[in-house]
Amino acid sequence: MTMTFYKYQGTGNDFIIVDNRLQIIDKNNTKRIAELCDRRFGIGADGFIMLENDKISDFKMVYFNSDGNESSMCGNGGRCITAFAKFLGIVEDKTEFIAIDGLHKARIEDDVVYLQMKDVNSVEVFENHLFLDTGSPHHVQMVSEIEDFDVKNQGAQIRYGQPYGEAGSNVNFVEQISDNEFSVRTYERGVEDETLSCGTGVTAVAIAMHKKGMAKNNKVILQTKGGKLEVEFEGKGNQYSNIWLIGSAIQVFKGEIEW
Repeated sequence: MTMTFYKYQGTGNDFIIVDNRLQIIDKNNTKRIAELCDRRFGIGADGFIMLENDKISDFKMVYFNSDGNESSMCGNGGRCITAFAKFLGIVEDKTEFIAIDGLHKARIEDDVVYLQMKDVNSVEVFENHLFLDTGSPHHVQMVSEIEDFDVKNQGAQIRYGQPYGEAGSNVNFVEQISDNEFSVRTYERGVEDETLSCGTGVTAVAIAMHKKGMAKNNKVILQTKGGKLEVEFEGKGNQYSNIWLIGSAIQVFKGEIEW
């Protein structure tokens, strides 16, 4: 079967996206999804996303990591599928869609997508890091000289180490630039490598920096290797709500490949 696909990227976090409203793609074929995400033998992507029909919202987002396994929420993927839904004519400038972690609102202004993330009700503070769930689990750790930091090896050790174990956690390394601006590099589970940016990761970093008192207001700028993202929120104590992930989402190309 020939499958039409679209390649999207949000600050360098790239995805294969397909329109699966007719349910023609087999979601259980994890081997094929992993093959398509391979950068040498396939299309190449950090993740694979299916857009499907949903009874209570505009559409459903089904997200797979590049290892072929269905995964937790992907923030940049959520922004990209919102842009894709507009491209298909499913939505105009505003939408509400369902993902694995529940309903998300989003709006589009030119190439910029504003995605509402899930509320955060717990931020765990430890001596050398913080841990929170922003739709996906995230370890947040301050480092110095972040440009020279060994993200892949250090991230892998933390991702597989205690207390995360086999389920693992995404790992974010952070360095402060100014009062409300931070540099972020992320090791993503499922990709098992550093990605150019991570939407749920920068969301976690923004909230963690606010919790630590290092971010001075409720709008934080995050500089990733793939570009700039912004996170706005309302926060008090361990309760964070009205969280918005803001950044560009761009269609790169369209193609066809044998499924």
